This record gives sequence, C-alpha cells and structure tokens, in this order.
Amino acid sequence: MSLHIEAKSGDIAETILLPGDPLRAKFVADNLLEDSFCFNKVRNMFGYTGTYNDKRASIMGTGMGMASVSLYVHELVKDYGVKNLIRVGTCGAIQEDLEVGQVILVTGSSGDFGANRSYFDDLHYAAISDFSLLLDAYEAAKKLNIDTMQGPIFSTDTFYDTQPDRWNKWTEHGILAVEMETQILLTLGARYGVRTLSILTVSDNIITGKSSSTQEREQSYMDMMRIALSLA
Repeated sequence: MSLHIEAKSGDIAETILLPGDPLRAKFVADNLLEDSFCFNKVRNMFGYTGTYNDKRASIMGTGMGMASVSLYVHELVKDYGVKNLIRVGTCGAIQEDLEVGQVILVTGSSGDFGANRSYFDDLHYAAISDFSLLLDAYEAAKKLNIDTMQGPIFSTDTFYDTQPDRWNKWTEHGILAVEMETQILLTLGARYGVRTLSILTVSDNIITGKSSSTQEREQSYMDMMRIALSLA
C-alpha cells in the first residue's frame, strides 16, 4: 500500500492503462475487462485489474494535469513494480485536417511543465515514447483495422489560455495536438527505466472548433483502449 493507492501487493498488473478520468477507468473495466476487481478508491481515483484476451491488465485514473500524473506514476513504479504505463486519453488537435475521433500514437511530447525544467536545470529534455511499445501499438492497430496517426504532441499545465495565437508555432513545427499529461509520463519512464507510451483520441479540434460531448469523452473512444489492452 502506498500513500495514494490502497492496492495490496500483487493487485496491480505489470501493464496499466492510465486515463485521466477515473470514470473512464470504471467504464473500461466494466465493458472490456473480464473478472475485474477494484483495487483503489482513494480520492475516488478508481483502479481495476482484470483480464483481456486472457492477459492480465490494470487501468486506473490519474486525474488532470502533470502534477497528478507524476504522483501516481511514481507510486505505481516504486511501490507496485509496474513495468508498462500507457496513457489513454483525449486531446485537442491543432492541425486543421485532424478529425474528432482520430487515434494518435504519440512519438514524443514537448511541453511547459515546470518540473521538467527543474529536473534538467532549464535545459529542454526530449520526452519520447518507448519504441517497442510504440511499434507494438502500431502493429496492434493494423490487426484491429484501426486507423492511427503517429507524431508529436504538446503537454501543457494551462487549460484556459488568453493567448489567441499560442499554438501557431507548434502547429508550424508539426505538433499534432495538445493535452495535459503525457510529457511527465514519458520523462518519468526514462528516469525509472520502465516502458511508457501515450495513445490519444482527438476530442476536439482547436483550429476548426469541432468537438465531442462530455459523455462521449467518458464512454467512447474504445479503439484506443483496445489497442492499449492488446499490449498487456
């Protein structure tokens, strides 16, 4: 048992999916996992373990933002020995041709998280996904006939922003989308020597204004879940 996770030793699988929304974790456990049980309810950050295609897998919410993610990643790795951590979440596209529902296999993440600057003495660390997980996810998506796009994203600490042209420079440099968790996950994966990956679904397009509903964000986007669970 750790400070923020009440699971017993052995309750959590070596591969865990990490959505931001704990209700999304519950929805996936109820609909995709077999023989699942809840291993965590602390702060209502629900976590479940079950099987998918006869392979053991876990899923747990992390909350919003990189500070929250970093807390759970640290405890999952250091206290529970998790080896493969896969973010499954939503993002806002900043490329005009990206449609709502598009699955992105993240190759790396730029970002503005203060801890990353602190870790590297204000130098800029390139946070990249584990290549073996990325390749496995790409091949799994092809077998499942799920269309994916591969590329870099941006992780931010700021959801509401007053800069109207903030994303222009990132769009011009090929950044596909913006979200709030991936950069620190990939950084901590390198620090702790574990495999990390981020699989995202476009929930809205910041450029075109297209978006999906809150319920769709919670209960839809099962394609990325099936890809991620295939990696267990």
